[in-house]
Amino acid sequence: MSFLAPFYLLLGGAIAVPLLLHLLRRRIGARLEFPAARYLLRAEKENSRTLRIRNLLLMMLRIAALLAITVAAARPVARWLGAGHGPTALAIVVDNSLSSSVVVDGRPLLDQFKGMARDVLSSATPADRVWLVTIDGHVRGGTPAVLRDEVNRLEAIAGAGDPTTALARAASVVRAAGLEAKQVALLTDGQRTEWQGTPSIADAQVLVYVPNARPPANRAVTLAEARPTRWTPRGSVAARFLSHDSTTYRITLNNRTFTRGTAAPNEEVVVHASPPERGWLAGTVELEPDELAGDNVRNFAVWIGSAPGVNGLPSAGPFVKSALDVLRSSERVVDGHDIAVTGADELSTLPALITAPLDPVRLGAANRALERAGIPWRFGTRRAGDAAVRGAGFEGVNTAVRYDLVAQTGAVAETLAVVGRDAWVVAGPRYVIVGSSLTPDATNFPVRASFVPWLGSVLTERLVGEPGQVLETEPGARMPRPRWADGFETVDGQRTPLGDVLEAPSRAGTFFLTRNGRRVGALVVNGRPSESQLEQFSAKDLSDRLHAARTLVAPDASAWSSMAFRGAARRSLLETALLVALILLATEAVLIGVRPRRMA
Repeated sequence: MSFLAPFYLLLGGAIAVPLLLHLLRRRIGARLEFPAARYLLRAEKENSRTLRIRNLLLMMLRIAALLAITVAAARPVARWLGAGHGPTALAIVVDNSLSSSVVVDGRPLLDQFKGMARDVLSSATPADRVWLVTIDGHVRGGTPAVLRDEVNRLEAIAGAGDPTTALARAASVVRAAGLEAKQVALLTDGQRTEWQGTPSIADAQVLVYVPNARPPANRAVTLAEARPTRWTPRGSVAARFLSHDSTTYRITLNNRTFTRGTAAPNEEVVVHASPPERGWLAGTVELEPDELAGDNVRNFAVWIGSAPGVNGLPSAGPFVKSALDVLRSSERVVDGHDIAVTGADELSTLPALITAPLDPVRLGAANRALERAGIPWRFGTRRAGDAAVRGAGFEGVNTAVRYDLVAQTGAVAETLAVVGRDAWVVAGPRYVIVGSSLTPDATNFPVRASFVPWLGSVLTERLVGEPGQVLETEPGARMPRPRWADGFETVDGQRTPLGDVLEAPSRAGTFFLTRNGRRVGALVVNGRPSESQLEQFSAKDLSDRLHAARTLVAPDASAWSSMAFRGAARRSLLETALLVALILLATEAVLIGVRPRRMA
């Protein structure tokens, strides 16, 4: 037991008053010999024991009553008796991840969580401090009435959230409240893939509730992507599905259904297409809705344009010419002058794929051509000797002869491959530069199987049409703003400028990135595929994974609601102490009113 106002215990010194009155009591008046007093003296002697016991009992009752009043003034609290609860700092953590929107017994699980949270907030007193924390780590504080409104507005997010961050922030706010009773009350579906981390809550108690209902079988789209992300104009859409049996699907592009089909469980489906639309477009892969509708749609984005006309100059080397012939035969490129593939010494137009000059004597002409084109890079020192290339798509590539790529003032480019710490391939607006000539005596890259796909990707994804690319992320994620974009277009067409940080929306979808009002890329927001796996921990298993000062497990929803304050908070003994004082005073009054039995 403890006291919220221990200073008032000093009032307990008042018990000395009845004690002193009892001890210092004296007979008043002169002693007179009176014949009739013999009978009073005899009666007093006969009842002296009864009177002493009665007086002692009255003194004890008065002392006990004063002590009870003193204890009540000090506002005692304890866990083991009392009524209501003492002041408590309580953070309610609601798991509103995508999986919590699953329908169980005809009702979304999140609706059950919201109802339980409202019940607990209704039990809060003005002395309590309460917060609502969602699984993505957002903290809301305020009065119980304000938080009930927040609970009513709560919706499932499109992703998995971050349980470790949510619990850490919940523990932080209850710890900072300055109240002795601290509790984090957790409502979650216990999804195994979500609770892989082991959050630590050092000095707060955690109350855990996980539904006992078995999750339903689920179907989901786990993969949806355009291959490649730029079609010229042909391409394909790859999809994969989580399902226990065959499932039907449809694929849309620009809100138009262009194919339907049936897929086996976990089978990758690839659908080829050459649609008439052009530009940056949004697409979806969809299933029929089931108990978890949030993962039945997955988004992708694609740029569609005509096959670029490519002009391969002799200075690029014979292997480039052969690779372009392969790309023409697959209709990914055509003959034309949209893009040049050339040695730097013959560069005259952009966009272009630029290689180092075949002849070192032409190095000066190459750098002058780069300067005329406005490209802020120059070829530097010539390096000879075998060296490994590192970068995506460059596995097993080596160089024998290369030039340092030297950035000039204002150079903004993406490094695609490096040799040691030096850039070997860089990409900027309307250009890609390779630090070697694409010949076998300079690098083995042109003779490797990865060369033709890489060349096709550079021509059709980096150098054709608008600049930009597809960025994929999860709901609510933050990333640096891409240098090639200055605006953001929502699904309803609203456009806003971008700051230094790009924060993904909390709901899934395709959101276009713009530059000077034109679409130049897309931000595709999807939840994790693992969020569709509904296997869950039991409440006991989950509580074992939490490193908390104390963990309580609620067996059912009603128990969680009743334990939310009582499990952590010490109950107030104020009413109990006042009741005891009242009973003692009433007993004293009755005892005073009872007269001693008269002697005959």
